[in-house]
Amino acid sequence: MKVFSNLISYLLHPLFIPIVGTIAYFLITPKYTPLEVRSANILPIFILTVIIPIVIFFILKNLRIVNSIFLETISERKYPLYIHISIILLILYKVIPNNYISELYFYFTGLLGAAMTCLLMLFFNIKTSLHVVGVSGLLMYLINLSIHFEINLIIAISIFVLLTGSVITARLYLKAHTKIELLTGLFIGLLSQLLTVRFWL
Repeated sequence: MKVFSNLISYLLHPLFIPIVGTIAYFLITPKYTPLEVRSANILPIFILTVIIPIVIFFILKNLRIVNSIFLETISERKYPLYIHISIILLILYKVIPNNYISELYFYFTGLLGAAMTCLLMLFFNIKTSLHVVGVSGLLMYLINLSIHFEINLIIAISIFVLLTGSVITARLYLKAHTKIELLTGLFIGLLSQLLTVRFWL
């Protein structure tokens, strides 16, 4: 069970949520999108949300600001969240506007709202599960896309319901979070994407 929990925690790390949502959009959308437009969104988003944060993580680890990729303490989470918010803002202002796609724009707006909420809660010494925030946000985004494009994504949604449950179970088993922290993360993840629906659905 410990091996499974660690595997789930790595595979569904919040680091991968922005790029997974981006790729999911291009796989799901029935709208024609030229290859150059897809590349112009996917490549910079991958670099900004995966490659750069990994490099920054090793820098922060060498500076002893963080100890683990899971950011176990409240103090460890602040700088990575500042950086994450800055990167999402960069994507919203520089990457997506070049090839404007409303569904992607408001997906990242939801991610920004979730990250800012998690950061704000840290100042009140409240830690939330970033894993659950990420995977539940992605689940709600898939539901939104299914309604928006009027296509059946029941298999994908069912898989992500299962994955969301698996992440919650894994983080609870590893004693990384309390039940309240996991439920708070679930609420933030779902609500952050749900609140953007009225602007593009």
